[in-house]
Parts: sequence; structure tokens; C-alpha cells
Amino acid sequence: MFTQHAPRPLAASGLTAAAAAGLGSGPPRLSLYAQPPDGEASVDELEAFALDRLQVLRAVEDAHLRGRGDDDVRRRIDAALARHLPSHSGRGGGAAARQAAAERRKDAVSHFVLRLAFSRSDDLRTWFVRQETALLRHRFRAADAADRAALLAAAHVPATPLPPAERDARLGPAAAAFYGAAEPVYAVAFERVPALVARAQAVVRGGVAYVAAADVAALAEAAFRDALAAALALCARALPQLGEDERLLPVLRSLGRQSARAEYQPTGAAGALTADAVAPLAAAAFPPCMRHLQAQLAHDRHLRHAGRLQLGLFLKAAGLPLADAMVFWRRAFAGLTDDQFQKAYAYNVRHSYGQEGRRANYTAYSCHRIITAAPPGPGDHHGCPFRHHAPDRLRAALHADRLADADVRDIADLARAGHCQVACTRHLEARLAQRRQQPQQPASATLPQPQPQPDPAPVPPVTSPNQYLDLLLTDGRGARASPADAVLAGAP
Repeated sequence: MFTQHAPRPLAASGLTAAAAAGLGSGPPRLSLYAQPPDGEASVDELEAFALDRLQVLRAVEDAHLRGRGDDDVRRRIDAALARHLPSHSGRGGGAAARQAAAERRKDAVSHFVLRLAFSRSDDLRTWFVRQETALLRHRFRAADAADRAALLAAAHVPATPLPPAERDARLGPAAAAFYGAAEPVYAVAFERVPALVARAQAVVRGGVAYVAAADVAALAEAAFRDALAAALALCARALPQLGEDERLLPVLRSLGRQSARAEYQPTGAAGALTADAVAPLAAAAFPPCMRHLQAQLAHDRHLRHAGRLQLGLFLKAAGLPLADAMVFWRRAFAGLTDDQFQKAYAYNVRHSYGQEGRRANYTAYSCHRIITAAPPGPGDHHGCPFRHHAPDRLRAALHADRLADADVRDIADLARAGHCQVACTRHLEARLAQRRQQPQQPASATLPQPQPQPDPAPVPPVTSPNQYLDLLLTDGRGARASPADAVLAGAP
């Protein structure tokens, strides 16, 4: 993509500050990124480093979404780190130290490039802080005592590590039962951890709280998270200063678009959607949230504002043009006269398409926005079924989809644990598996059949209702492969 190879001072990319001390002598592998690195780098190198780190951050998110238990999560993240962002100790000098120095430089440079790229919006900043904090937590748990101590000192957390033998000597035999047989603990002044003491998550003796490694890591994580959020806010205000730098800005824009939090761009897999096609497409391929809204609209002949906006913007992104949207909503409110519909609802439909008011081009809601928005009250039907439906109601809806009992249990358990998007992804996987097992219908000139795909690739995590629709219409690939008509032909 970029052909410029001339070295670029990091200071000119907004990466100014004193160099991280001692890179050549084996620095600690854990960093709070308090100071950017000095030096020079080409634009190509900045982009390559940042892309590797982005792969790791996406793997961190995916591991927490898909991992089956802590061990599986760790394996997934370790594999991504080994592939894209390795970090060796560098102890022993010579070639090992030089390799470690290069790895630390890549780690620091990639973090600060992504810090610039992900400061552009609230959603991107939130995603970046969450994944970087999770990465720090993972690295802390895998680090040795020296690297852990260095990080705690950098975070100004005065904690002294105690190996299990010394822990047991100080606290007695009950310590192993409280902390685990082989888990080290940290001695911290009890006033530094009032929340842990209040929740009885630490033993207190003589004014000293004995804190488990995972809990003391949380103190460093909190300091890192707060500092990173503040730094991203500063970056956001500084971005206009890069307005004339056409070498770096394309890199930052490209990186931001590749985030899982970047706005999903529908593929148009549903084709030219018409008012007549909405109901059958809803039954065949809508995600549960939109299918629920469509069903309630058809049943009640009414939908409150939040539900209309959630469904209407989804249909717009799916390919429903304004003229057909007016027909769809007019039919939905069949009990109203034309004059009542024009006065109460037509303006809002045109407004959502950017034809009224500020003429803004409103985009469809992401899963994150739906899940974190105001929950539905009595008479409301917007929101996410995996977040807002009662367990019995959710299970009934899953059984109505004719999913296998094992899938219903798995999805319901994920929803109950708060993993709404993981539950939705599992729902999509179950529906795709269900569809692939259906017998093929006789070939038709007007209704082409989806082709069975050997060893289908894993479905990416669902981040948008429109992504769910596109993936279901394309056999999980997200590109045009099985037209909407073919899916409708095989719909239950």
C-alpha cells in the first residue's frame, strides 16, 4: 500500500518523548507505556508493527469471546503473541539481548501508533483500552517475579511478593485453602486495597493485606487503564495537528477501519430489498433482535420510537430504499389513516434516511450500542434478546428456532453469563449448521440454491445485526456466495 521507505522520525509522528531506558540491556517485558520511544521508523515499518499488534488485540478479544475456560483463553493469546508480537527475556547478552531490544522497540512503537489510530472516536478508544488492559493482564500472569515486580513499581503499587512457603509461614495452614496451594501472594498496606478487604478477598494481619497475584495485578491494570484513557483523550485533541501529514494519516485511517469496533459496512448480501421481501427475509435470516422487532410490529401494528429506529436503520443498511421504507411502515401501521401516518411517522422515516432535519446519514446500530443503550421498559421491544430477555423467554425463543437442545443450553448459559455477542455468534453458528444440513431443494432458474461448503471457516464474532444478516446469507463468509433468494427458498 505504501511505497515510501525513507526513515521517519518517531517524533514527527507524534511519538515524542525520552527513549525507554536501557533497551539494549534486557528491559522488563511488561510496560505501562508511560513514555513513547525515540528514534526513526519508516511509514512502512510503522504500519507493519501496528498491524501485528492489531492482530494480537483482535486475538485477545476473540479469545475471551470464544475461549472455553482460562487455559484455552491463555493458549489462544499465547499463540497470537508468538506469531505477531514475541517477547523474549534478553538475558544472557549478545544476540539474545539484541533480539529482545528489537522486540521491545516493536512493542512500544506499535502501541503508540495504535494509540493515535484508535483515538478518533469513543467506540475505538473504549475498544482499545479494553483490549490493551486485557493484554497487560495476560502478560502479567505469564511473567516471572522480576518482571512483575518491575511493573508494580512502575505503577507505584508497593507490593512485596511472597512465595507459597513464606506465605504459609506467615499466615498458617489456612492460607493454602484461601489462596490456592501454589499461588504466590503479595504483601500490601491494607489501606491501599480497601475494596479487596471489604469483599473479604484478602487476609489482613498487622495492617498488612495479603493479596493474590490476580488481585494485585488489578491495581496495576487500573492505573494503566486510567492513564491510557487520559492519553487517548489527549491524542484525540492532537489529531488535527496531523492534518497536513499525508504520509501518516492514511495509515491511521486504515488501522481504525480494521478494528472490531469500527463501524460495520454491510455487504449488500440481501440485494435490492423491497417492502414485500422484509417479512420473509426476517423469518429466514434476521438476527434475533430484529426478528423480534419485526414480529412484534406485525402482531401489534405498532412499535415505539426506540424499536422503530433500531429496526428502521437496520433495514436501511440491509438495502431497503426510502420509497420502499415508506411503503413498509405505512402497511405496518395499517390502523392509521394516511393523514395520521403522515403527521406521526412519515417525517421520522424520511429523517432516518437523511431527507429531513440536518440531513444526517444515520447508520445502523452496532451490537455494542444496542446492548449498552437504555433497556426496554413495559411496552418496549428494542434491545438485545441475549441481554434483555428473561432466561425462560430466551430459551423459548431458541427452541422456536428449532435449535438442538445442546445449542439452546450453550447459548442460554452464555447469555446468563453476560456474553451477549458470544451467544449471538453461537446462535448464528447453530443456524448455519442447521441450514447446511437441510436437503437441497430442486434446482430452479429463479431461486438458485446455496452450494454446500466443505470445512467452513469459523464464523467471526458478531458485532452488528447487519453483519449477522450478511453472514447468514453468505454461508458464514460475508461475501456474496448464496443469494438471498436461495436462503428464502430453503427457509423453514
